[in-house]
Amino acid sequence: MSEQVSVTITRQDKYRFLVDFGSGMPTSVADEPAPLGDGAGPSPSHLLAAAVANCLSASLLFAHGKFKEDPGRLTATAACRFGRNDKNRLRVIGIDVTLTLGVEPETLGHLDRALAQFEEFCTVSQSVKAGIPFTAIVLAPDGRVLKSG
Repeated sequence: MSEQVSVTITRQDKYRFLVDFGSGMPTSVADEPAPLGDGAGPSPSHLLAAAVANCLSASLLFAHGKFKEDPGRLTATAACRFGRNDKNRLRVIGIDVTLTLGVEPETLGHLDRALAQFEEFCTVSQSVKAGIPFTAIVLAPDGRVLKSG
């Protein structure tokens, strides 16, 4: 079975693009920060970080859902790290994602099993991982590290 997701971007001005996600979804604006663009919207790097963080969050929710558990209000922060390649071109060289549970981990009876498998459910991060290494850390609401790596 093959599925496809399609977006269309159209240049508006300088480095600002209108992003059309398709029928029934609101459009968005993407823009490079100054000095190239005006910072009128998220940059492509922001969108990449958001895609990885969102997919990992949904996968963690899915993993808990298999056990009929709710991790509460999940929060995810993703940071792209930049560096230069051998041709001195700027590249994303890593993505660091921190996910924070919205409930105390002790209330989740299958936390260990969910944490052991959730990354494998994430279509985006597992696809990106082939070219860009990433780390995913899961925290309890009080900041305790539940999973690292």
